[in-house]
Amino acid sequence: MAVKIRLARHGKKGYAFYHIVAADSRAPRDGKFIEKLGTYNPNTNPATIDLKFDRALDWLLKGAQPTDTCRAILSYKGVLYKKHLLGGVAKGAFTDADAEAKFNKWVEQKEGKIAAKTNKLSTDAAAARKAQLAAEAKVKEERAAALAEKKAAEAAAAAAAGQMSHDAVLTALLPIRSIVSIHNALLQLKVVDVAVPHTIL
Repeated sequence: MAVKIRLARHGKKGYAFYHIVAADSRAPRDGKFIEKLGTYNPNTNPATIDLKFDRALDWLLKGAQPTDTCRAILSYKGVLYKKHLLGGVAKGAFTDADAEAKFNKWVEQKEGKIAAKTNKLSTDAAAARKAQLAAEAKVKEERAAALAEKKAAEAAAAAAAGQMSHDAVLTALLPIRSIVSIHNALLQLKVVDVAVPHTIL
């Protein structure tokens, strides 16, 4: 019986996750399997992999053939590298202790790379959120400025028609923080002699 290490699909539409299984190569993809070796969730970044390392290694040593995706998963978790080291021990290239030291060094380096990637993703997400908030604040300020300009124009038009006093015009201009904008509005009213109160500076 030819045994393959492959993925069995689970989850829902648009959010699939997989079981890593050892199964008869003649069995359907999501059908009967011999042993469940772990889970693989590609929806997270980095992908979440929970693997029974020793059982996966045992099946490889027995001759089980992984699919392309499972081969990548086993390589990512170091199962293929451990099999390679055990092959070197069997040939007398190095001892068990040397093989274990090599594997532990590889695991340490791998964990460092994963941690660096996770930190980078977190930093990038925080920067993107900060930029989004800044953009939203800018849009809000622009809308407020446009509304203030509109109110100032309405006040200028009303005053020009003799419907507002100078004090009422200044009250309408209070939301405007730009001296240039206020001065332009007063010029429209032809009341340049009106002093701008310090409260709006």
